[in-house]
Order: sequence, then C-alpha cells, then structure tokens
Amino acid sequence: MARGLAVAWAVLGPLLWGCALALQGGMLYPRESPSRERKELDGLWSFRADFSDNRRRGFEEQWYRRPLRESGPTLDMPVPSSFNDISQDWRLRHFVGWVWYEREVILPERWTQDLSTRVVLRIGSAHAYAIVWVNGVDTLEHKGGYLPFEADISNLVQVGPLSSQLRITIAINNTLTPTTLPPGTIQYLTDTSKYPKGYFVQNTYFDFFNYAGLQRSVLLYTTPTAYIDDITVTTSVEHDSGLVNYQISVKGSNLFELEVRLLDAENKLVANGTGTQGQLKVPGARLWWPYLMHERPAYLYSLEVRLTAQMSLGPVSDFYTLPVGIRTVAVTESQFLINGKPFYFHGVNKHEDADIRGKGFDWPLLVKDFNLLRWLGANAFRTSHYPYAEEVLQMCDRYGIVVIDECPGVGLALPQFFNNVSLQNHMRVMEEVVRRDKNHPAVVMWSVANEPASHLESAGYYLKMVITHTKALDPSRPVTFVTNSNYAADKGAPYVDVICLNSYYSWYHDYGHLELIQQQLTTQFESWYKTYQKPIIQSEYGAETIVGFHQDPPLMFTEEYQKSLLEQYHVVLDQKRRKYVVGELIWNFADFMTEQSPTRVLGNKKGVFTRQRQPKSAAFLLRERYWKIANETRYPYSIAKSQCLENSPFT
Repeated sequence: MARGLAVAWAVLGPLLWGCALALQGGMLYPRESPSRERKELDGLWSFRADFSDNRRRGFEEQWYRRPLRESGPTLDMPVPSSFNDISQDWRLRHFVGWVWYEREVILPERWTQDLSTRVVLRIGSAHAYAIVWVNGVDTLEHKGGYLPFEADISNLVQVGPLSSQLRITIAINNTLTPTTLPPGTIQYLTDTSKYPKGYFVQNTYFDFFNYAGLQRSVLLYTTPTAYIDDITVTTSVEHDSGLVNYQISVKGSNLFELEVRLLDAENKLVANGTGTQGQLKVPGARLWWPYLMHERPAYLYSLEVRLTAQMSLGPVSDFYTLPVGIRTVAVTESQFLINGKPFYFHGVNKHEDADIRGKGFDWPLLVKDFNLLRWLGANAFRTSHYPYAEEVLQMCDRYGIVVIDECPGVGLALPQFFNNVSLQNHMRVMEEVVRRDKNHPAVVMWSVANEPASHLESAGYYLKMVITHTKALDPSRPVTFVTNSNYAADKGAPYVDVICLNSYYSWYHDYGHLELIQQQLTTQFESWYKTYQKPIIQSEYGAETIVGFHQDPPLMFTEEYQKSLLEQYHVVLDQKRRKYVVGELIWNFADFMTEQSPTRVLGNKKGVFTRQRQPKSAAFLLRERYWKIANETRYPYSIAKSQCLENSPFT
C-alpha cells in the first residue's frame, strides 16, 4: 500500500510547491529568444593567486580597482576549468586562499544605449566563496560552489559613451570551514623544527580532490526591463491526459499580460493558457519515460511564455521557452514508481572530473560520458557529491537518464559540523538547488547529504530540519540522504522516503574475503527493511582496481577482484530487487582524483572506466547485467540476450 506521502504529492504537490517557491526568486537558465541575447565569456582569463602570508594582499592593494596585470604577474587561465592542474607552478596544486580572475569585455552598443534592455552577469559556479567587481564596483557575493549566481549590472554599463568597455574581476576563496558546505578545517602545524612559521593545511573529510576556480561558464545575457523572472512547472496524469501546472513570476512591471502555449515535439500547439498560474490539459499526452523503460523515452514538450508589459517608454515583450516532461513520481513501502510503473535504478555514481581540466565543464567529455552511459545500459546516476552543471541535467532530460540530485552535503563527519550556522547554510543551499533544478523531469529525488555522521543525536535533528525544509520547497519529489551508518543507530533514516545505503563489503573490512559478501549484504538489506519498511537503493558499492593488474584467483586491486566482488553483490541484489530493493548504483563510473595519501594511487580507482574513459573488465560485466535487467522489463529474455550483445544496443 502506498504511504500517505505519495497521495499527498499527487493531490497537493502543485499547490504547495507554488507557495513554497514563490518567495525564492528565479534562476532560469539563460536561453536566447527574440527578446534575449547572451554573450559567452568562456576562454582565457587573467589569473593570479594571492601567495601572501595572510592571503589578503589583493584586498589590501585593491587589485579590483585597476587591470589585474598592473598588480603583478598574471597567468592565462582557461574558463571553465579548475585552476589546480593547469600551471606548472606546484604551489597552485594545493593552494588554499584567494585567487583572482579578470576578463575585459566589449559589449554590443545596443546593450549600453537601450535603456529598455537589462544586462545580467551570470557565473555558473565559483568554488567556494566569490566576490565580483564590475569596473571596480563591488557587485555581488556568493557563498558555496557548484551553483549559479548572477547580478543585474545595467546601471554599471549604461552610463555613457565609453560604457561598452567592461572589466570583470572575480576573487574566489576555496577555504573550507566548519560552516561551509562541504565543511573542512584549517590546521596550523606549529612544530618549527618540521614546518615553516605560519604553515597550515586544509583538512577535508571527503574522498575527492577539492578542485576550485571558475569551473563552469561565465556569461552575460539580456532581458527587457520587464521580464519573466521564474517559471515553476509540476506535472501529473489524469486518466489518459497529462496535466501541466505552471506558475510564472514577472518582475519590472505590475501592468502586464502573459500568454502560455504548450507545443509538442513537432512544434504543434496542444494547449494554451493565460495569466501567472494555471493548468494545461493535454489529452493523450506522451509521457516522459526513463531510458530503456519505454520504446520512446524522454519525450519533451515546450512551454512558451510570452510577456507583454506596459512601460513608460512603451510596450515591452519578453519570451522564454522551457522544456517540459510530463511524468509522475511516487514511493510506496517497497517500490519507486515513475508514471505509476515500478522503476529500478541501474546506474552509476559520477564525478565531474577528468584530467587537467579538473571539474571544469567540458562538452566533449559530457557527450562521451553520455555515450558510455547508454552503451553501459545505465538508466540513472547520482550527482555525487554536489550539483552538476545545468547542461548535464539538460542532457538527462533529453536522453531519459534519471537523476538523484545531491547537494554538496558531504564530509559532515565531525560533531562540530552540525551547528546552527551550518544548518541555515545547508537549508539555503537546498533552496538554491531546488530553485535551479526544479523543472527537470530527469530529477526524481533530492539527496541532502552523503555519509553524514548520522548516528549522532545532533545529526538527527539537523537532517530532520534539512529534509523537512526540502520537502516544503518541493512536495512533488521524494527526499533522501545517503548513509553508511548502522541501521539501529541512524538518527536520520526515519525522515527519508527512500533508504540509500553505501557499503563496501570485502573492501574496507574483511579484506579479500569475497565469500562473506552475500551473507553480509543479505543481513544489511533485511535489517534495514525490517526496521523502516521503505524501499532501498544500494547507492554505492565497488572495489579499487588498477587497470592492467590481473591475478587468478582474484586479489585486491586486480580487474578480476573488481569483477568478482560485483558478481557477489549482484547475487543478492537479484534476490532483493524483486522485493524491496529498487536500485543499484556502482561506485564509480570512472576513476577520479583525490588528495594524496598512501592508499590512493593518483586518485580513487574504483571506476569501471579509467579517468580517460577507457573500460576495465568490470564495465563489460556491468553492461551485460544492465541490459539484461532493462530488457527483462520490456521484452522476453530471448530478445534481451540478442540486444545485450549488439554493438549499439541503444540505437
């Protein structure tokens, strides 16, 4: 029987969500339209790290008041990228403190002369704290990496005949503290027989490298002075009709009209409405289905919104188009349902990490990863352990890859991290995540943390508050966090909708004893389900593997051991996925960089692909399994076998 929450989502979700998000403001993805233009600022920026002892020389000398090159030597730094691995300067690899970016831009004349045009500067991500100046004027600040922020700079560029020249300066600090997300600590090493005076290190409590800088695109875009600020869409299904509920926020004018049109993939009108909120009914609607769950997955409609406003200088129009997928999500005691059908997550965990670009967004890498996901037969991934670039979610919408959208709540390992300041910051970050990603049909669940110290009493209250806040922001999706605590001690598990478990049997303990996995994994599942009566996802499992290492019988770090460990997990997963286990996500899709340690050989090697995206032996095992699971759902087994062995099964 479905729990009451699933019913509440279906009945009250659209109304409650609209109310919850009405005060948050918009963060629509900048799309070109007849009323909107965009100017990419990707490419080479001037860059300088502040190596002074207190890391504040840039502020003391006010580097933002004049071109950065006048303050001292600068480097060419590609944007987007992480700054850590670009230079041959070893100091940048582990640099902690303030770095400075600058770019000089020439604006189109119409942007600076047309007072009915609004000019916005948008930074896709700056990890982890950023201050922005435009022509030396302090313009905005933002706390937290991985999420976009922006400012209206019209009053700085529409000031005279020379206003087309623009100098953008961004100072970024990658220091992690007990109240940042993710948290960290600074440790001063005071033994002067070993360390120079003032020597310190950044301590982190997560297993990936703390790449930093301008890691996503920076751009300028325009809107009219009266503009569409935000759109919130929820969808449901009633008999054979799709229902699209919309709420639109307008800024810059109180005297306006809104026209709303819903177009199908062939650009044909299927429904229309007016006003700031309403419901569009689509008879015989084509639903958004996950990849491999339907012969025609990921169907997207287009919601076209046209604003006409009366301004003192005359009428103003604004246009915005939002892709819309009609689908429903619900959770029962033993199932995860998409469009009323049981859905099984068979996918991966990922990192936005590859070679010298670090976590810098890269279109060729993104397309390659999606080709590998489809080759693998994966239908889902978790954004471990931070929100990915907006373009990643757009690809998921297009291809039907289901997403568990996770915030940067990773490394919450110490009691001092569960404080009131951190709690308020964590809830603000969830507001930003939901505000940015709420309209993506591919996003089916929010994850508020990864492996927090959820056995602590303070963590229980903390997680309860963050989960409750997230559900208030968006009642249409389930909420989880990913745990590695004991089922009997976990203080946060009562508040989630789906149990997500990380376990590494025969890897981090009982080293090499593959024969124990089935018993230990069975006990894990049965204990959790008996206690909480909620569906379970095996959200991480895997083994470190150095490509090219071989040993039979299998030994740790060989490709044979990784394959054997996965096979032992799969035996139990096959028994439980027909009951209450609703997903499995391998750790990891590809190898990724970590901090240096004696246990990490150039990073974490648990990927089924190398960091260069070449397959290990386990990738072929996983591919056979995932295609078999997918085809068992859709087709008879005889067809499943032939499809699995085809060269291009996703065609």
